[in-house]
Amino acid sequence: MHISGNELRGHLAMLAFSGLVAGSFALGVKVANDITPAAFTLIRFVIAVSILATVLLIKTEFTKKVFKAPWRFFVLGGCIAIYFVLMFEGLKIASSVSLAAVFTFAPLLSGLFGYILVRQKMSLSIFTALIIGAIGALWVVFEGNFQRLIMLEFGLGEMIFFCGVVFHALYTPLSRKLNRGESPLGFAFATTLGATVLMIFYGIGDVYQTDLLNLSWMVWLTLFYTALFASALTFFLIQYATLVLPSSKVMAYTYLVPSWALMWELGLGQNISIYNIGLGILLTIFALVILLWAPEGV
Repeated sequence: MHISGNELRGHLAMLAFSGLVAGSFALGVKVANDITPAAFTLIRFVIAVSILATVLLIKTEFTKKVFKAPWRFFVLGGCIAIYFVLMFEGLKIASSVSLAAVFTFAPLLSGLFGYILVRQKMSLSIFTALIIGAIGALWVVFEGNFQRLIMLEFGLGEMIFFCGVVFHALYTPLSRKLNRGESPLGFAFATTLGATVLMIFYGIGDVYQTDLLNLSWMVWLTLFYTALFASALTFFLIQYATLVLPSSKVMAYTYLVPSWALMWELGLGQNISIYNIGLGILLTIFALVILLWAPEGV
């Protein structure tokens, strides 16, 4: 099967997306109890939307077309805002490992929403790749010890995050359905602005009660990382990929998040055994290779 240049760039965009998102898990778990989820999410969105607005102005793409039918961006921004708030709520009472396991539901959910919203069909090869990818991701999360998977308790933190994952999975096909020809950059800005406006109503009280001057350097590092790389840049990347790839293929790259997260933890000084997770990483890569060449329809 021939892969167009746009499709290849879409796959590369999602490869970068998965690595950047993993960083927000690795850093977020370190500060989840140092600042409220609402305050953290609102501040990161304010920083992210400022960055995207600056880039739009520099590229002279800041036109009225960006704000056409603004209700779309409140819907999409609401999905993103809910996901991020619930992720940090979950991290307060559950481990990053268990939440990473819950995150593996995202590709299959996105494929389901893709069929419902835009009639994107899932071929047998794509479905097979998603199952292989899920097994690989879970292998990495539990370091090859499936006794830990069997013993996993689906508690309140996991349930909260699962609700967030549903909105995350809904965002991908919904953004494709609601796009009216805007550039990925303009669409990412408008979506982030919609999320920011909604978060002002929800989180301004938390920001007001937060002693910003006395936040630790780790909180500020995480805020700026998530704003620049795990918000502004990833919103652009996922929007670009959504326009050229089916939802199931886009979200399948979330299977790489556990592997990237472990690489992040290694970089942050954690002791990780690559030997125990090697097979899981290989299965995940194999699944992505299948997706790269798999046809979209049944």
